[in-house]
Amino acid sequence: MPEEKNAAAGTASPRHIAIIMDGNGRWATQRGLPRTAGHKVGAENLLKIAYYCKDVVGVKYLTVYAFSTENWKRATEEVNVIMLLLDHYLHEFIEVMARDHFRICFFGDLSKLSPKLKKIAARTDEVSNALPKDYCRLNLCINYGGRDEILRAARKYAADCAQGIRTPEELDEHLFSTYLDSDEVPDPELIIRPSGELRLSNFLLWQCAYSEFYFTDTLWPDFTTDEIDRAIASYAKRNRRFGGVK
Repeated sequence: MPEEKNAAAGTASPRHIAIIMDGNGRWATQRGLPRTAGHKVGAENLLKIAYYCKDVVGVKYLTVYAFSTENWKRATEEVNVIMLLLDHYLHEFIEVMARDHFRICFFGDLSKLSPKLKKIAARTDEVSNALPKDYCRLNLCINYGGRDEILRAARKYAADCAQGIRTPEELDEHLFSTYLDSDEVPDPELIIRPSGELRLSNFLLWQCAYSEFYFTDTLWPDFTTDEIDRAIASYAKRNRRFGGVK
């Protein structure tokens, strides 16, 4: 995909940025607050970063890791607060998507969400699908895991083979990618992880094959637009060869 220009800094910008929004709980703990307070601040920060990426950087796709398949292991109170925040902000986004030129889409297995959340997610999909495809697309990864995504895609392809729709012999990387949650979405050029952790944590395992990575010690609630600029400036200096030689 062609790259955009950063209107603020003049540097080459990726078309698709993915972010692992990590460090909410630690941010709260450092301040003597319950972990849930960090998730509330982190959710508010996502809005600020999303609008900056769309309006200033020119990003066309922003994918954020909001709740993983492993996050169900956390305390019930913490999980419940995250789900309440999701419900709140989806209602808010439905009201402003058309006005602000956003489309909200989902990666992950939403079947495990509550009936109420599944209903608002379905309504979000309905509104998004009616909007122009060139609007900035915000992908929310909910109950998402990279391995789970690949397994679900493999099962869907196997089911199509069993029904005679597909054959094993025709499977290639491009065809398989259409069975993933990220169908019709280009792979992220840049993956950002705040909080000082140096791992992917089961995020976009198929799609990250040639992504550039940017790690920072800043916790997600403190992650600013300046951090986005630094990540993009770092990205712009990379020599992306995709296995070839320049």
